[in-house]
Order: sequence, then structure tokens, then C-alpha cells
Amino acid sequence: MLTLGLFAGASIDLNAQRVPESYVAYRTVGPIEIDGKDDEASWQQASYTDPFIDIEGAKTPKYKTQAKMLWDDDYFYVLAKLEEPHVWGNLKQRDTVIFYNNDFEVFIDPNGDTHNYYELELNALNTVWDLFLTKPYRNGATVLDSWDVQGLKSAISIKGTLNNSTDTDDFWMVELAIPWAVLVEASGVTDPPENRFWRINFSRVNWDFDLNNGRYSRKKDANGMYLPEYNWVWSPQQVINMHEPERWGYVFFASQQVGADIGFAIPKDEHVKWAMYEVYRNILAKPNAPMTDAITVMDKNVPLYRDEHETGWNIWVTSPFSGKKMVIDHEGKYYGE
Repeated sequence: MLTLGLFAGASIDLNAQRVPESYVAYRTVGPIEIDGKDDEASWQQASYTDPFIDIEGAKTPKYKTQAKMLWDDDYFYVLAKLEEPHVWGNLKQRDTVIFYNNDFEVFIDPNGDTHNYYELELNALNTVWDLFLTKPYRNGATVLDSWDVQGLKSAISIKGTLNNSTDTDDFWMVELAIPWAVLVEASGVTDPPENRFWRINFSRVNWDFDLNNGRYSRKKDANGMYLPEYNWVWSPQQVINMHEPERWGYVFFASQQVGADIGFAIPKDEHVKWAMYEVYRNILAKPNAPMTDAITVMDKNVPLYRDEHETGWNIWVTSPFSGKKMVIDHEGKYYGE
């Protein structure tokens, strides 16, 4: 159990804060052809994630979505299966706003500090939107929309027919090979994260649709306004916002080949970070409210401090588990010893 007092003299139970999902990605056992299919031995042996859930973590989506992950010395591989009775898309220009179609999205924060992370979106036409964010939108992000994943390989396969309103489809499948040479640029290291974890999440945007002369489009209400999209994710965000990276899932890149079965436990210091970020978000929401002087993590009382300085402020603790000093600055960036 994890609890904390958000404000002086108050305490709330954070059982409502769902533990992020985790997954062990194993090494491939042979070459992977990026064709939007899962017929290689490596994909057949890899396990699917749990089915995606609504972004706030409560509702079961209308259609099932699951993903698999693998890696080798050159690429991080992702495969996703998206059940969908009407596979459609009309956006064909790279780096357009892909989530105006039904899409699949990948979010990657290599070092878990919530800054300098990647977003990648694809629709059923295999149109890609890739971008780099210097920090979350809440902190005044600079979004590098012209940034590209150099060497990205992507493919889509469809069990059904694209943009055909006269039949019922089964699913579409996304397959990606993302080069480590690009991903490590924001990680502070030069090698793939063997036997380490990264913070990663996946999102699926799905729209109700209208048909006009057999053509699909996003559905509008009686006032001509688009109906809101559905947001289905691997690791629930608890808010309708993918850009809180501290809530993303944990992917551990095992040195063993796929077919192995090793355990992965989210480190205890990560539990401390979740509590610290809960305090941080509440400071942003209520900057003039008194701050708690301690958090309770896994039955341990952890003193919490706030330092003011010329350029901003920090909150920090000393981990009761590792003894490390853990810091979050006023822009939400995490620093650990």
C-alpha cells in the first residue's frame, strides 16, 4: 500500500493509483521481416500484453487491443493487434495529425525523467507521425515535429479490407522496428538497455464514424461538432492525458532469448517516484497550498523536502530503500543519484 499526505495535516490513500503495467521484452531468435505479420518464430513465442483499457483505467474498451515487444542489437520491435470491424483511414501525408484517424501510438521515455521523450503514431494506411518532446505539455513543451526516426521500419496488415464499408473486418496489425541508434539519443547512453527498463506506453485512438457515399469520416453531433474520441491504452494514465510520462509502463529488456521466462519486479524506488509525482502534480494544481512534509511508501515514512532557489524549486527525498537522493524539479524533471 502507498499513501501520502498531500497537504499539511492531511492524508489520502493512494490505492486508487494503479501500479503501472510491466512487460519483459526478450531477444529475438532469428530475423524479423517487417511486413505487418506475426508469423516469425520470435513473435509466435512472445507473449501479448494484457488487453488495453480505457485511458482513465476503469472502462473496458469496445474492441480488444494487445501488443508484443522484442529486441536485438539493432532494433526495438513492437507488434500490435487492433480488433476493428471497420478498418479505415484517409491521412496519407507523413507528420500530419494522425490521431484524426483511428491510430496506434507509441510513447518512449528512455531514462524515466519525464523529459526528452518520443512519440510515434500510425494509421491503417501506414502513415507515420513521429515527434520529439523536450518535456510534457504541462511544463511548456518544445515539440520537434520535424524530427524523424531515421531508419524506422513499419508495416500494416489487415484481416479484412481497408476503407470498404460493405463488409466487416476482423483486425489490423501494426509492426515496427525502431532503431536503437535513434532511441539512445535521449537516454544518456550509447547501447541498448540490456537488463534495464525503459518507461513506455501505447495508446489507441478510436473514433465513431459516419459514412457518406461509402466514405468513412469522424462522426459529428447534431451541431456539427466531432464526437470525442476513445482513448485505449496499455498502462492506464488515470487522466485523459498521455503526456504524464511518470504514469507509463515499464519494459525490461532481458538478455535472454524469447522463450525464456524471467521475473521482473518494479524497483521500490519507483514507488517513491510515484508518490513524489503525486505531490508534484498537486503543487501544480494548488501552488499556494501547504505541502506535506512526508510521504508514506510501502509502510515507510519518508521525509519530503522542498528547496527554493533563484530559478525555481525542487522537491526531494532520500530513498529508504536505496539511500539515493531523489529529486523532482519545478519543471517535473526527475534526477536521481
